[in-house]
Amino acid sequence: MTAPHTIPIRVYYEDTDFSGLVYHASHLRFMERGRTELLRELGIHQRALLEGETGAGFFFVVRAMNIDFRRPALMDDLLTVETRLEAIGGASLTLAQRVLRGNEPLVSATVTVAAVEGGRARRLPPEVRDKFEKILPR
Repeated sequence: MTAPHTIPIRVYYEDTDFSGLVYHASHLRFMERGRTELLRELGIHQRALLEGETGAGFFFVVRAMNIDFRRPALMDDLLTVETRLEAIGGASLTLAQRVLRGNEPLVSATVTVAAVEGGRARRLPPEVRDKFEKILPR
């Protein structure tokens, strides 16, 4: 995957605050959807990971996020969430995400997610790691 993964997001009334602008936390939800859909496209299904073979599988948690809000989004805007894998660690992934209106960047973020099992970090299973390595830019 040379281009970033993208999904469209329509801004609804529930995504805005009293000013009519998209509430900052709504962008976090939009980016979460982008990460989830990237996993789904790779054939990684979060429920299957969580249930695991023994019912005690793993899941991803956001460990760190650096976010830059540049411009507001408005109700009824059609946005695009871009997600690109930047790095793979033993138990973590670093992703770059952007929320755009057309070609105009509104929000950008660097997100580190960690694989967790039983409350502790765990190494990415080889079959999951292999799927991510196929889309890692070289």
